[in-house]
This record gives sequence, C-alpha cells and structure tokens, in this order.
Amino acid sequence: MRFWLGSYTSDAGGRAAGIGALRAGEPDVASAGGPLSFVGTAAAAASPSWLAQHPTLDVVYATLEHRGQVAAFRRTGLDSFVPLGAPVDAGEAVCHAAVAPDGRTLVASCWGDGRVVRMSLDAAGTPAAPVIAAAAADPFAGPVDPFATTGDGSAGESFGGAEGAALAAGLFTVPGMGVGPSALDAELAAASRALRAAAGDEYGHLVPEYDLAEDAVAEAAPPVAGGVPERVSRAHAAVYLPDGRVATTDLGFDLVRFWRIGSTGIRIDGEVVLPRGSGPRHMVLHPSGHLHVLAEYSREIFTLAAGPDGRWRLLGGIAASALTMDGDTGAELARSHDGQFLYAGIRGSDTIATLRVRGEGDRLEAVALVDAGVTWPRHHLVSRDILLVAGERSDDVVSLTLDIRTGVPGRVRSRTEAPSPTRILPARR
Repeated sequence: MRFWLGSYTSDAGGRAAGIGALRAGEPDVASAGGPLSFVGTAAAAASPSWLAQHPTLDVVYATLEHRGQVAAFRRTGLDSFVPLGAPVDAGEAVCHAAVAPDGRTLVASCWGDGRVVRMSLDAAGTPAAPVIAAAAADPFAGPVDPFATTGDGSAGESFGGAEGAALAAGLFTVPGMGVGPSALDAELAAASRALRAAAGDEYGHLVPEYDLAEDAVAEAAPPVAGGVPERVSRAHAAVYLPDGRVATTDLGFDLVRFWRIGSTGIRIDGEVVLPRGSGPRHMVLHPSGHLHVLAEYSREIFTLAAGPDGRWRLLGGIAASALTMDGDTGAELARSHDGQFLYAGIRGSDTIATLRVRGEGDRLEAVALVDAGVTWPRHHLVSRDILLVAGERSDDVVSLTLDIRTGVPGRVRSRTEAPSPTRILPARR
C-alpha cells in the first residue's frame, strides 16, 4: 500500500523536505502488513503538517502550517505531485483541513489565531475564495448558569440532578470528565477574597468560599508553560457530518462548534462546551452517529450526540487511560473500521490507549495502554489489522499488529526512517 506523509520542514525545526511517500509491503496490495519503506519526497512543500484527500480527484491538500496557507497538489505519478494553483491564505498556524464529501468545499482550522476558514473547491479541486467564520468566544469568561436552557448543547443542558446540584455548589465532577466551571463568576470570587481579608482570621471562616472553588478549577486545569493554559482561541480540527454540517474543535476555549456551510459562506449552528482546561483536539465520527473527541490537555475522550432537534449535546467522557502520566498530552484519535475500538495517541509517555465502544456508540470503556513504538506519536492510522504510527521526534513510522479479539496493538512489526512525520494519509491506488 501507498501512503502520503505530512511533515515538518526546516521552518519548523523539522528534517523533511515536503510531502513524503511511504510504502507498506507491495505497492498494489491492499494490506499494510508488509515491510515499511520511506520512498522519498513526493512534493516539495514548507511544513505540510496535515494532509487531506479530495473525495473523487487525485488531489491532496496540505496545510503549510508556518506559512498560514493551504496548498493543493495534483498527483502526476506513483509517488509524485505538482502544485495545483497557488496556495490560499488561511490563518496563523493552520494545522488541519477537511474536505466535504461532495468535493465542493474545504474547512481549514488555525491553531495560532483560532480561525475557521471555508474555501471553495472548483471542478479541478483548486481551492479559492476563503471565508473566515465567526470567531469563538470563551464560554468561561463570564458567569455560567448550569441550569440555563440555551439550545446549544452547552454544560447547562448536559447535566442535571446530582450533577446539576454539584455545579450550583461550585464544581462538577463526572466520572472520567475531570473538573469544570461553576455558575460562580470572577466578580463573586473576588468579592469573597476581599471580604475574607477584611474579616480577618477571627471571622474569615464565615465568608462563603466561592474563591476557593474558583481556585480549585484553576488547579485542576493541566499545567502548560508553568501554569494554566492561556485562554486563547485555537481551532484545531474539523469533521464533515452526514447532515452536511461541520464540527470543529477549539482547543483553547474548550469548545466543539457546529457550522452550516452555504454556497459562499459559513455560519454558526450551535456549540458544546467541554470542561475547562480539557483542550479538545481531534475527533472521529462513529458509525452510530456519535462524535468522539480527544482532549489534548486532560487526555479524556468525550462523547457527543445529536438530539431529535438536531442540537448536539455532551453525553459524557472517560480518561483515555488511568495509566497516563502528568505532562502527557493527547494527539490523535482513530477508530477501527467496525467501530468497536478507539485508539488515542498519548505524547510524553509515548503510548497508544485502546478503548472499547459500548452500547449504541455512546459509552466507552478503557481497555489497555501500550507502547507506541515511537517518540512523540503525532498521528496514527488504522489499516485493516494494522496500526501505523508516526513518530514526529524519532523520525520514523512503525506498524503495530492489532489483536482481532481484544483490539489491542502488539509490538512493532515493521519500522522505517521517515523525517519528522506528522500525518499518515492513505493514497489512492
């Protein structure tokens, strides 16, 4: 089989020269179980960190991350491409692109400035006419009413009963979902601090501890660069949904947003708020219709579902594994072809977490955590009974055999050197 590799080049401190070509066994055999080999550079490009395939044309789209552009490449040979049109400006640190099933539009996500950008694709697959979607707003910047009926599937709609009471008290904790914000706003917390300081040691204990609840939320958020992650919008990935809408993650604002794509524009159509500091990164759409979202910071996987009214809601979440370590970060989420298993890449401990999908696709169960076989597993891909893993910092790609019964990846089956790989994309035959 053939695969294309996204990568980092010298502008990002990487060793690659552009889009790479990878082979697994014989080129025309529909199995990735054979020996891996890096063929070379299929197209010169500046840090094409993410690749996406056109649904009907032999055209590949690359996010030129450090140039803030999306570029199209037309295949000209077994392992070669040429540029198709000029690169299109998207936004700072554009890191993901998704192409519509009908091949008419592309949505790019920008980590640096939070932009979600819609582009039109012509009959040849050339991108053009970028339209920047409405910017995200931090849902935790002001008061949050856990009992509000907003119609957007936010936290207020997702929890009731005991969880709702816990929210009103100051914090919510749902198994596997960590800690989230309460209805207490920053002004109330500041007032508590001031009143306690004025009351002194003798009477300070009588002041409601609203500020302590706020501090607990901050402490629960994962440490990044010595503290809580900066609250900045960081769009990270997009998925086209069966009804034509698009879901996007905002890692910085803990949001999954939903969009309607028109003939020339893009408009917001709801959002789901995840726990503060979780950092939603990548998503997979399950055959059941549920959306599973991997959080980079909290290393949790959240499950979202659309209700009868079409609005998406948060059903719950679970830690990718109880064995991940402090400082680990989630990278990629993939599923088995039959939808029975999910695989989450964990950077730091450099592992792959396996989870079994239960019920109607709405429940997850942690199964195992195994060695990824690479350093900094940036991306992985299921190909039949093989899991291919890209080691960004070990400059290699490995194949792991998946146990048919348990779904758990085994030891490294094959390995090849590949410079700074960040994405593995199956090639058209």
